[in-house]
Amino acid sequence: MMTPLEHIRQNPKKCKQLTGLSSVQLEKLIRQASEMDKKKKKESQEKVVNKKGAGRPKTLKTEEEICLTILYLRQMPIFEVLGMMFRVSKTTANDTFHYWLPIFEDLLPSSLLEEWKRTTGEEELMKEFLTSYQLLVDSFEQARQRPEDNEEQKKYFSGKKKQHTFKNQVIGFPKGEEIVDILVGERGPEADINLLKKQQKKLSKNQKYEGDKGYQGAERTKTPHKKPKKKELSEEQKEKNKEIAKERIYIEHLIRIIKIFRIASERFRLKSNRYKQVILVICGLVRLRIGAFKFSV
Repeated sequence: MMTPLEHIRQNPKKCKQLTGLSSVQLEKLIRQASEMDKKKKKESQEKVVNKKGAGRPKTLKTEEEICLTILYLRQMPIFEVLGMMFRVSKTTANDTFHYWLPIFEDLLPSSLLEEWKRTTGEEELMKEFLTSYQLLVDSFEQARQRPEDNEEQKKYFSGKKKQHTFKNQVIGFPKGEEIVDILVGERGPEADINLLKKQQKKLSKNQKYEGDKGYQGAERTKTPHKKPKKKELSEEQKEKNKEIAKERIYIEHLIRIIKIFRIASERFRLKSNRYKQVILVICGLVRLRIGAFKFSV
């Protein structure tokens, strides 16, 4: 019986459907993640007390462990099923996923600002460059497990979704070809305009934005006309709203790609303190998928 990775390699056209990445992107990710893992192990060798070769031998190859992690993020099966797919126990599947998650986070910058911060540290230069664009902004909510604490339940209960949710906000380029910045794990009931104010502090004071009606009143933000109470919009206002909708559709497409990874769209089943790390990894994978991030040779 073929392993999931062997199946993907024999059917490369199905790779994007199964993992969210093309076969070329997946192989590059496997190579880069493997190299990073080797470097980390080499750096920590001096601190290891156990003798070389001690401990239980690994069941899976490194590339299979990486494939397991990607499949969980894309398909989100229970760990029992994931273990059956790779012929390991659910505990091994769980441990493997949580081992590779921080490596992915280090390897894949979640946004343009994060990548620029890591590689150059000259954030002001990038902020100035971004002012030549009117950036798109939008948010999305994701269901979470009901918190045990009563006060936390009240904080995270979204009247809009009628359940407890996390809220994330994405700022992207005008054509949706890049994630400029992302705010992750906020309270579901938090107003969009308040989240934008938080992100505006990261960018230039001259930066312009474009959002939906939830951002009306935000500084330097273009939004559609809101229908007045007991009145109708003029034809000119309706046409203007259509133009804005055509421009904003790209940020909705970008969020749709994020939600292709089921762990970012279905009810979040892991511990809530893992949420931010998982979504940042997903954003890194999305940037890899759309070609915004490329591995250095």
